[in-house]
Amino acid sequence: MDDRFNTAELMRDSVFFDGPHASRRYSRFWLLLILASIIASAGVVADSTATVIGAMIVAPLMTPIMGTMLATVLGDRANLIRSLALVIGGAAVAVAIGYLVGLLVTPDVLAATNPQVAGRVTPGLIDLLAALGTGVVGSVALVRRDISDTLPGVAIAISLVPPLTVAGLTLESGSVSQFLGALLLFMTNVVAIIGTGIIVMSFYGVNRLTQFDKTAEKRNLARPIALLLIMLLLIGAPLSLTSASVASRAVLEGAVHGVADDWSSSVGWRITDVSSQGSEIIVRAEGPLPVPGTDELKTRLVAKGISPDVVTVNLIPIYTVELDK
Repeated sequence: MDDRFNTAELMRDSVFFDGPHASRRYSRFWLLLILASIIASAGVVADSTATVIGAMIVAPLMTPIMGTMLATVLGDRANLIRSLALVIGGAAVAVAIGYLVGLLVTPDVLAATNPQVAGRVTPGLIDLLAALGTGVVGSVALVRRDISDTLPGVAIAISLVPPLTVAGLTLESGSVSQFLGALLLFMTNVVAIIGTGIIVMSFYGVNRLTQFDKTAEKRNLARPIALLLIMLLLIGAPLSLTSASVASRAVLEGAVHGVADDWSSSVGWRITDVSSQGSEIIVRAEGPLPVPGTDELKTRLVAKGISPDVVTVNLIPIYTVELDK
């Protein structure tokens, strides 16, 4: 075999939790997972992108996910069960840590007030596309030793622990929909890694190189690939709905912004922000006293086919005082 490529045994040793050093691998996994979850939770609460990226690098969940993929390709049922158990157990621990951190902070950690949360509770098809690409890179890096240095970049690109801690934080804050959205992002990434991994491993012929069972013939990957395609379709449905919802919301925000701009100019005020909170569009405007009436704005919204019931206007008067007079 080309010396650029890892053997099946080397790949097994990289991602499976078995053999004489299994206990050490388990202790390392759980230690890093707990620390990564704490770091990610703190980074989300503090809205620190650098801290969240640090948690991505520390997080060890990529290993059992890749192990699940490799065990599927090699037909290693024991390691498949072991790897899946670690993924599920690790995910549960990360969510629990996020929930506990949420109990320690006073304000609710929700999308409306935290950009780190907002970016992880409404996954769309673009997130699936990014996960598929990252999964390919991670799988190729596992097969080819000459590009294995890209794995830290893969850890940053694929978001695993942060969505789980966000799920815990939002659940503690009382938002079940945002909790489910964060879990959907995590599941999207997991399925994409496993699915693309199986395809990459098949392309490189890893299923023919295994020494796990020397008497085995070439393994048939039709069933696992079919199962993963079904999972991708099941995940793609809610992602498509979320993408469509986000797109329609953006169009509505743009229409409201245009109408509000025209109205604010006519009364000598200016629009500072137009954003969504749930099903409501919040328009923020500021200007000099007196505070203008909003009847004209309602009329203009109706003329554009926009229901005023979904629009709330925050008027912030600016009163200037010259202290030297």
